[in-house]
Amino acid sequence: MTEKNYNPEQRNTKNNKRTENLNKNLQNNKQKIVEESKLEVKKENNEDIKKETAKLLVKKIPKTEAVVNGIGLPISSKQSFAIGRFIKFKEINAAIKELEEILLHKKPLPMKGEIAHRKGKIMSGRYPRNSIREFIRLLKNLNANANVNEINNPVIYEVCANFASRPYGRFGRVRKKRTNVTIFAREKKEKGEKNK
Repeated sequence: MTEKNYNPEQRNTKNNKRTENLNKNLQNNKQKIVEESKLEVKKENNEDIKKETAKLLVKKIPKTEAVVNGIGLPISSKQSFAIGRFIKFKEINAAIKELEEILLHKKPLPMKGEIAHRKGKIMSGRYPRNSIREFIRLLKNLNANANVNEINNPVIYEVCANFASRPYGRFGRVRKKRTNVTIFAREKKEKGEKNK
């Protein structure tokens, strides 16, 4: 270096400015980090509060009934009406056992109309296998729904079987059988209890 270009004061001032800038940047970064950590703490607190309120809201609404829907089942509507009358006001497990007895031909399903008579104290009846299998499947699902809703001793109080839209079979000649079934269950009430 020549004497002409060498100025120690200038050199020191440049270094001082650099260190000042670095210190300012460090302080700004520290402030940003502190602010971000405060925001994160606030967000965590808000999330905890939201979770607690959600738990409280869920606990407020106890479910009193269980429902199962069967839409477009490939079973006879006439047989579904008869099965619905047969299982109404029975406990779910008892209804499943009785339907299984019908599957084994131990007792017939009582039906209305011009249907052949059966042995025992029954006017007319049949053993509809496909319909009963579908109903047993629905009743098992209903039992599971009742367990989830914490219903003890569920009783079937309503069975709705309706005609569903019937699609045409192959080549458009035959219309298929289709039925919509909805089953409702409530907790069994004791004799002393009144309706609320």
